[in-house]
Amino acid sequence: VTLLYTFLHMRHNLKYFDKMRCLRKRSAVSFLGVLVICLLFMNLYIEDGYVLEGDKQLIRETATHQLNPERYVHTFKDLSNFSGSINISYRYLAGTPLPRKRYLTIGLSSVKRKKGNYLLETIKSIFEQSSYEELKEIAVVVQLADFDSAWCEGMVQDISQKFAHHIIAGRLIVIHVPEEYYPVLDGLKRNYNDPEDRVKFRSKQNVDYAFLLNFCANLSDYYVMLEDDVRCSKNFLTAVKKVITSREGSYWVTLEFSKLGYIGKLYHSHDLPRLAHFLLMFYQEMPCDWLLIHFRGLLAQKEVIRFKPSLFQHMGYYSSYKGAENKLKDDDFEEESFDIPDNPPANLHTNMNVFENYEASKAYSSIDEYFWGKAPSTGDFYGIVFEKPIKISKIKVVTGTEDRQNDILQHGALEVGEKIVGSKKGRQCTTYLRLGEFKNGNFEITDLEHKVLFDINCMRILVTKSQKEWLIIRSISVWTSQTSVQ
Repeated sequence: VTLLYTFLHMRHNLKYFDKMRCLRKRSAVSFLGVLVICLLFMNLYIEDGYVLEGDKQLIRETATHQLNPERYVHTFKDLSNFSGSINISYRYLAGTPLPRKRYLTIGLSSVKRKKGNYLLETIKSIFEQSSYEELKEIAVVVQLADFDSAWCEGMVQDISQKFAHHIIAGRLIVIHVPEEYYPVLDGLKRNYNDPEDRVKFRSKQNVDYAFLLNFCANLSDYYVMLEDDVRCSKNFLTAVKKVITSREGSYWVTLEFSKLGYIGKLYHSHDLPRLAHFLLMFYQEMPCDWLLIHFRGLLAQKEVIRFKPSLFQHMGYYSSYKGAENKLKDDDFEEESFDIPDNPPANLHTNMNVFENYEASKAYSSIDEYFWGKAPSTGDFYGIVFEKPIKISKIKVVTGTEDRQNDILQHGALEVGEKIVGSKKGRQCTTYLRLGEFKNGNFEITDLEHKVLFDINCMRILVTKSQKEWLIIRSISVWTSQTSVQ
């Protein structure tokens, strides 16, 4: 009776929606109203565990509207319907529920390819590039998202044979979602003039990812999405942890460790339910990596936060779509001896004339941004005042970029200082020690803990001769050996 009442209630509301759509041309009904009503219907989908045809139609109609991150960001963040999990049944093909929460979950979704298969190599790379201590903090979830049961059974056998000890140790799980939980995938509208089979492929992929995110929401503190044809950098987890620590106290939705597709995108696990709902709601609109840009904007992160070098590399030659060739490579990827700097918390300042929004903070990180100042004069400086005195083992500064190779520091020196004076806003060191000169726009020094006997409070880049060219400080990297306690 309850189900019948719900269905009739839904039909009534759908008829109401048809009337509203007719009135929209005259009264300009806001997208926000449609979105909220759609979310109410999505809640029925959540509670009942499947999508009725009326719900599917409503989702498709709502998804036709333009996404507007600037306008709807606050409402989207507050919608409680996006915080609950999607109630669907998962089949455990290998492994069991995790006995404890981990630091990082790595999610992979894989389907049968017409040419090539890279899934086993991807799983192998994840485990081989992780130390024993790192393995304790990760969980790998593989979703076999193909509806071909024979292929799934064959892949499960291969995975179970090659990675049995990781399954037994509780760090590898293989899951599958039955086809009946999927929304309509045929007859979808052809955005961007994509052929029908392409629309079906990318729409299904959005749903695949939504179901995977939903499953992983409570397994760890953080989540990173990989594709099933990826090679990992050595000790990537340690690098990820360093980056997360360096961003402590700052707001972020997505951190990116690769510039390609849906590879190396990191999220807080508490955001996964909302992201899962978002992908499911707009599954037919556009590819998942485009939707992610809208999601990030809706949660008020306007700019990309991408780190270099990249931790993950695309290795597949044949795409999962029709076996087409896919030769994309991330030229920022470094596989061996990856050593990400610590860059301890600090206040940054300069007396140079800053160009537009290329402010000082953009040089002091491994983010793909930089500081840009107009032609500096003798005595100009870029200063760093650390929040706590530190021991430094290595410093590396790079100026200029590939497309602006003349905007380097032609004549400059790097100095470190001690004995801070001044107020919180105007703190500076009273004495400085010069460590060396810039050569070809770059500076690097190692074993610094054996060359500087005092704890370092400040660091500065000093312009020693005026230049006509502008100055780009592309990156400032600091590695610490220990933190002094005072």
